Amino acid sequence: MNMRQLDSIRHTVRRLEALAELLLLTLAYYLVWRACYRGDPLPPYYGLGKFTLAGVYLALLWIVMDNDDGLKFGYLKLTGVLLSQWVSLLIVNVVTYFQLCLIANALIPVLPMLALTALDAAISLVCCYLYTLLYHSMHAPRKMLMIYGDKRSVTLKVKMDSRSDKYKISEMISAAEDPAQIKARIRQYRAVVICDVPAEIRNDILKFCYANDIRTYITPKVSDVIIRGAERIHLFDTPLVLVKAGGLNFEQRFLKRAVDLLLCGIALLILWPLMLVIAIAIKLEDGGPVFYKQRRVTRYDKEFDILKFRSMIVNAEQAGISIPATERDPRITKVGRVIRATRLDELPQLLNILKGDMSIVGPRPERVEHVRKYTEEIPEFGFRTKVKGGLTGYAQVFGKYNTSAYDKLKLDLMYIEQYSLLLDFKLILMTISVLFKKESTEGFDMAITPEEVLKECAEAEGDDPQGEEKTPAQV
Repeated sequence: MNMRQLDSIRHTVRRLEALAELLLLTLAYYLVWRACYRGDPLPPYYGLGKFTLAGVYLALLWIVMDNDDGLKFGYLKLTGVLLSQWVSLLIVNVVTYFQLCLIANALIPVLPMLALTALDAAISLVCCYLYTLLYHSMHAPRKMLMIYGDKRSVTLKVKMDSRSDKYKISEMISAAEDPAQIKARIRQYRAVVICDVPAEIRNDILKFCYANDIRTYITPKVSDVIIRGAERIHLFDTPLVLVKAGGLNFEQRFLKRAVDLLLCGIALLILWPLMLVIAIAIKLEDGGPVFYKQRRVTRYDKEFDILKFRSMIVNAEQAGISIPATERDPRITKVGRVIRATRLDELPQLLNILKGDMSIVGPRPERVEHVRKYTEEIPEFGFRTKVKGGLTGYAQVFGKYNTSAYDKLKLDLMYIEQYSLLLDFKLILMTISVLFKKESTEGFDMAITPEEVLKECAEAEGDDPQGEEKTPAQV
């Protein structure tokens, strides 16, 4: 059986696992409804009505979990899948509770729904644990060859090593080596990582891997991301793609703004008591201002003052010098440690969204001085200002505090080029889950240098890093 057939079987197994769990959760809902809500105060639904209720619950579960990556057993870490599922279950059960209240035309007892949520969480825990074990029993980590161009790109190895259950980079070779030697090494592996390799060399390697049925992982360039969002034209026998390069069109901007206003209005109605408590706590701690303002850049390079709850001492940045805060930074106040860890310091940006300076989802607005610096290093950095800055986005969901500016640019361009309201909904859901993941708050002080990666690789091969200098291929 070849790798393609195995992958097909694994994909089918994962789908069946997801279906089995969703049906089990729906059965739990049906039993709670039957025992606690059927007939009083809700209609008894002796006919097909009860199946309609169960079907709506099943559909909601599937839509929310799938969009929050809650069904990617093994693909994501166990804790990541579990958190996504629990957030999804909470959302679905809240929506379902109010749905039943509408049917009953009254506020029904909430205790059965709380009991259902606890039962769902237990079912989710068992299923995710068993499915993750099954995934790893079927998926041995592939031994991989990394072909790198820019020396800085070798830090990707560290990121992939963090998922040693899925990936194992056994050898690294520079794209500057002889093409024949590179292809000879490729033949020794079933998977290859191509990382920041010049386009002409990359295309040659990719075609070679494709011809030899070798799985290939590629870090995209900015031009690749732009092409992915292009419109395909089939008017001639020569394929064409159209890159419009204008960001969102009028209809998309109108709908996005309408959704921003609706969701922000609802969020402020729900969260204003919490925001009031935070404001009082900040004021009581040191008597300083509640809010912290900072100049940021949004669509078309427009500058605005972004709002945050103040989490550091007054005048933490003397003479306007920006010093990124570390985890144990003494400038952070007691209240600040809590609101930074939970991201509650970002809540005042709901006011920025209502004003129109920002959107709920979009590239994170950068500081004015950072935009100047990054644009000098990466001329394409300005592409991300084709849309309004956002409270959350691809870079906030998938990136970390120490993610490079170039990688953040690619993530933001992926959002711009693939924009849809469904994507906004998906990113909002995923943001809720990310709030509980510690690795997403990894700080600037935890970065690793390319030299450290190469040294680690040399030591893993038993080489003496202080001895005779090795060529990239030998590393």
